[in-house]
Amino acid sequence: MDTVIGIDIGVSSLKAAPVDPASGRLLGDIRSMAMPRPLARGQLVTAIANLARSFGCASAIGIAFPCVVQNGRIITSDNLHRETAGIDTPMLTRATGSPVVLLNDAEAAARAEMQFGAGRGRTEKTLVLTFGTGIGSAMAHDGVVIPCELGALPLRGDRAERYASAACRNIANLTWSAWGSRVGEFLELVEGILWPELIIIGGGVAAQHRRFFKQLHPRAEVVPAGLRNHAGIVGAAILATGLLSGNQSSLGGLP
Repeated sequence: MDTVIGIDIGVSSLKAAPVDPASGRLLGDIRSMAMPRPLARGQLVTAIANLARSFGCASAIGIAFPCVVQNGRIITSDNLHRETAGIDTPMLTRATGSPVVLLNDAEAAARAEMQFGAGRGRTEKTLVLTFGTGIGSAMAHDGVVIPCELGALPLRGDRAERYASAACRNIANLTWSAWGSRVGEFLELVEGILWPELIIIGGGVAAQHRRFFKQLHPRAEVVPAGLRNHAGIVGAAILATGLLSGNQSSLGGLP
């Protein structure tokens, strides 16, 4: 049986697990590696390789980064070390010894949610948002997933993610209600641009959705992510399955 690994790169840790891409089920426990400080390029590549190899020889590996990813290359580094920009597929393929595909973490979450989570069976225009250190975003419509950078939109004189991310709640010591009001402002902003019909809220805060959803009043239906914090791992593995058959057409839409 082919072993497909999904890896989710966060700001403070790396998480990985083997995944059954046909069901979205994790085939083993999630293994994580703390990252108390941003790692320079060589250190990060080595950490990813060590984590991947801890599962044995993988047939394919999907790696989700909280960055802009284009043509198999990391373009931005935002909340990670500045040297993260420039990491590419060949570099990680050599380091891990397995075929690798790279993607944005919100795109990974959206792929997982639309295939196995809160968006399963839904074909209308859907916005998937992940709240963590920043705000990840991706649009899905009729089987096609498109990563966005909505956290960079201006809100209250700054980037929206510096006002309404989950990290802001902790930094500013906000109550769930006060933070929920900020998220509501952000949803009002993006709804005015994209007019989604369904909004899926992911990230660690999805498990606490009852504590702040009452502050959200979007036009669209809003629901918590079904896969919670595992979506990035699952979505990365889903895309990696295209490497097994040599089919890269799944880069634009759901496989």
